[in-house]
Amino acid sequence: MDNVIAKKVTAMFNHRRLNRSRSSLFTAFASSVISLIVFTILIVSHVLVRDFSQVVTIEIKTVVPYLPLRSEKEQSNYTITVTESNNLHVLEVFGGRDVSEKFQQRVIEFLRDDCKVNFMMTWISPAVMFGKREVLSVESVFKSHPKGCLIILSSTMDSPLGFRILKPFLDRGYRVIAITPDLPFLLKDTAGESWLEEIQTGKRDPGKISLAQNLSNLMRLAYLFKFGGVYLDTDMIVLKSFKHLRNVIGAQTLESVSRNWTRLNNAVLIFDKNHPLLLKCIQEFALTFNGNVWGHNGPYLVSRVARSVEGTEGYNFTIMRPSTFYSVNWVEIEKLFKVPRTEKDLKRVKVKVLEMQRRGYGLHLWNKFSSKFVIEQGSAMDKIVSDHCVICENVSVS
Repeated sequence: MDNVIAKKVTAMFNHRRLNRSRSSLFTAFASSVISLIVFTILIVSHVLVRDFSQVVTIEIKTVVPYLPLRSEKEQSNYTITVTESNNLHVLEVFGGRDVSEKFQQRVIEFLRDDCKVNFMMTWISPAVMFGKREVLSVESVFKSHPKGCLIILSSTMDSPLGFRILKPFLDRGYRVIAITPDLPFLLKDTAGESWLEEIQTGKRDPGKISLAQNLSNLMRLAYLFKFGGVYLDTDMIVLKSFKHLRNVIGAQTLESVSRNWTRLNNAVLIFDKNHPLLLKCIQEFALTFNGNVWGHNGPYLVSRVARSVEGTEGYNFTIMRPSTFYSVNWVEIEKLFKVPRTEKDLKRVKVKVLEMQRRGYGLHLWNKFSSKFVIEQGSAMDKIVSDHCVICENVSVS
């Protein structure tokens, strides 16, 4: 009996040893497989990471952020050709045949002595694109200047559709009109006259930048030189009366240490007619025109000319600090459109709004960047618009 039990116990232990042996072999085999898999993953991961990093590096090199104003030194090589987008038919928007007499007559008749302040805007896009944001700009003009006059130089707004857009103002007694411009008339007997002829005949390259935009830059200078008054971009909200501002241009940026101005902007220009600075700007436009660098014929131009004649006898003009028209830059403008989400943001917005109320005459909305933003109800912009509208319909809609 004992022998039988002993044999059974021996057999059991032998079976366990066999199982252990098999288990050890399996464990060893499994460990080898796992090690091989881990090694393979490490190799593949290394390759993938290396390749991915190379791809990211390439992407980073090719993505260059667009800056609103590029250095004056940046130049582009170009061939003198008239592209389709800058075709000379654009010039028709700025004055066709037999409009000179009509243009001059219409402007003079409109600018009567009872106009307290004469405002002018330009509009080069189709009338259908003159939207609520542009209408708000017009509203702000009449909120602060109920006895003011506004001319919109635009062949597209000088139309039945344009009239319907402006009719709500006319129905309320405000004086606003859209007039087809006559740029040749405005440039007559200035350096701009020969420049325009060179563009028309193909002797001067219009460049890659929109010719219409550059013509608008020139036309605002020429109009003010001929008639005087206030030029406004259509994305400027007027905050208070301009009645006491004369021969003024606004600084956009200041040097951080000296606090001297470093760049001006031409979104607001307030000048007497025949002012020598305007004539100098027209000359600079004609002599140094570059249609391939954004801002060269606009903000940079007025900055160059103002710097060259500042303090010169006979050039009497005032450069206003950024808080006058440009208290909020294009990077920060979005904050005004949104309800502050934190106490920190709320404090910053309150400080900006207070600064505008105390020192600002206008607020530039930088439509190129802010047009996509919706004015949130309860935001700073909602309050600003509500305080400076006269029709006040759908003020919280972009």
